[in-house]
Amino acid sequence: MIGYFFRLLSFIKHLYSTQTGQNKSKNVKLSVYEQRIVTHRVDPQTMQITWRDIAGLEEVINELKEKMIFPVQKRHLNQQNNTKSHCLHTGVLLYGPPGCGKTLIAKATAKEAGFAFINLKPSTLTDKWYGESQKLTAAVFSLASKLGPTIIFIDEIDSFLRSRSSRDHEVTAMMKAQFMSLWDGLETDHQCQVIIMGATNRPEDIDPAILRRMPTKIHIKLPNIEQRKQILRLILENETVDPLINLSHIARETEGFSGSDLKEICREAALLCVREIMDSDTLSDDCIRPISQDDLQKATTKMKESKSLGGLTLDETLSYYS
Repeated sequence: MIGYFFRLLSFIKHLYSTQTGQNKSKNVKLSVYEQRIVTHRVDPQTMQITWRDIAGLEEVINELKEKMIFPVQKRHLNQQNNTKSHCLHTGVLLYGPPGCGKTLIAKATAKEAGFAFINLKPSTLTDKWYGESQKLTAAVFSLASKLGPTIIFIDEIDSFLRSRSSRDHEVTAMMKAQFMSLWDGLETDHQCQVIIMGATNRPEDIDPAILRRMPTKIHIKLPNIEQRKQILRLILENETVDPLINLSHIARETEGFSGSDLKEICREAALLCVREIMDSDTLSDDCIRPISQDDLQKATTKMKESKSLGGLTLDETLSYYS
């Protein structure tokens, strides 16, 4: 009975905090264009991702705390010292190979800091009517300022703010120019609490003017052997595994694998246990055995074969499957 009461109390608190976060945007008077942008806002209270869900990136997390969260939460220290040494960095770029957790880090940062999170996509700013894209672009920044502190997150930022050329469409060129102009306004307004956060695996394609506005550039590399071991341990934390399992061996076998690859290995290993139940026509969940070392080894071998296809030609790929 007591356990039920505490679960009910926890649910009511969560419901209240979520409703409070939603009401914050409802109580703010929004323009027509801001109302279109606010549909892409994510309430940090509703996010399920935390830094605990990220393994092996403690240095990255500490840097984000210093340059994004600390300047907002401890603004009074900057005002007392009259210094810009710990001013908020309005531009942060996460770059590195695919599947290494760049998007996950951005969401976890918003969750841990309690920042509003606008997941901005290029398609959001496009409109068939001339001049509407510029109004939507302005609405992104005005809305973020009203909701602040806010993270404006742009995944695959290279596809949106790539290097400009004479072949760019007039509307696209104007939208990029306005975006950068409004971005500069964030840097001159010391009371502003808006951060542009981008993620990419092709930083060389981003416009140099955009890179200049992102002084904090964090390289999210492929995990090393110790990081891979931590990631595997985190993924398998809530799974039933054989106590004799050797994650160090799997970590050594997965050189060059991303966090996403390791998650797929664990998923495939778990499916091997389920397939045995399907083959035996047994419906009881109690019969599912723990994940074994052999399951992980088979899943690793399968993933290596899958990754090797990335370097094959079409004929070689067809021959592989024939």
